[in-house]
Amino acid sequence: MKTDTRCVHSGTYFEKTTGGINTPIFTSSAYDYIGREEPPYPRNFNTVNQDAVVQKICALEKAAGGVLFSSGMAAMSTAILAFAGAGDHVVLMDELYGGTHTFVTDTFDRLGIGYAFAETSAEAIAAAATDRTRVIVIESPTNPLLTVVDIAQVARFAQSRGITAIIDNTFATPINQNPLSLGIDIVVHSGTKYMGGHSDLCCGVAVGSRANADKILHLARHLGGSLNAASCYLLERSLKTMALRVGRQTANAQQVAEYLHGRVGVRRVFYPGLKDGPGHALASAQMTGFGAMLSFELDSTRVATDRFLQHLKLIRPMVSLGGVETTICAPSVTSHAKMAPEERARIGVTDDLLRLSVGIEHPDDLLDDLEQALKMAGKERS
Repeated sequence: MKTDTRCVHSGTYFEKTTGGINTPIFTSSAYDYIGREEPPYPRNFNTVNQDAVVQKICALEKAAGGVLFSSGMAAMSTAILAFAGAGDHVVLMDELYGGTHTFVTDTFDRLGIGYAFAETSAEAIAAAATDRTRVIVIESPTNPLLTVVDIAQVARFAQSRGITAIIDNTFATPINQNPLSLGIDIVVHSGTKYMGGHSDLCCGVAVGSRANADKILHLARHLGGSLNAASCYLLERSLKTMALRVGRQTANAQQVAEYLHGRVGVRRVFYPGLKDGPGHALASAQMTGFGAMLSFELDSTRVATDRFLQHLKLIRPMVSLGGVETTICAPSVTSHAKMAPEERARIGVTDDLLRLSVGIEHPDDLLDDLEQALKMAGKERS
């Protein structure tokens, strides 16, 4: 089946008594165990509603197995800790989601896990590895600077050293990128974003081979970050339209990025779909679409960042991303606020950097809103 068809049909559980077209919501937390090798139990990640979602996401990511979590950070932290423990070493890109960065700096020393943050390139990641490295964590495109890393090159290096390679594929989505096909071992998503897609769910998933999924599942059952049946139903419903939503959002993002690129008052635009951008060629080779996320840095000598945000009318300043509505945030005070200021400065997250999650609205309306906000926030008006 094609991707659009898998979004709709994969994983659905057909309940024969009623013959309904949707997977029913099974609200039970207690199930009959007589004659069953392993009865369903929500904390064991094996209920019908959980399985239906996992099967659909596995079909989209071309994975053999997966585990559904109650948040993206539950998925990422469990995936890492399933393969790295005391005495081991983990290499991570320095341009990771701020929550992942903080998880590492807050907990790894206490757990006895060594780590290194490498610059965002396959070569730097390989150079940071040691004989104790058991896990490599990457993200492409990155949050929030949309940097593109050579996924296949990282995967080849990891395979040559027996290292488990994990990627956060949230920004790309399985609609635009399938890292398992490029050799990555485990793909993690914050399902809160494009998989949920309506700014009303918090969830996450990790998928890969059956063996890798089982290893993550073993630890997940101890940590207990499972997702309830009602949220599973909403997530499964949302996944059915993900190809449509992400396709429209990606097309809109391309138009917005091209509008902002070279615009007076905008210093830089970060989006892999820009042909003169540093990651365009690589993104073209490993992605089928450039995604719906972009970021841009305002020219603080011409435009006041705070005033720009205040004057937006349609685009809303919000935490999180991936919904059908276009939202914007300043990473320095949201997603990356817990990073040390010097770390933010080192990777390029400035106070004038804004991250834009492009929705499904008509692009003309988005451009009009950006245009009027840039004019209203101009320093000459102050």
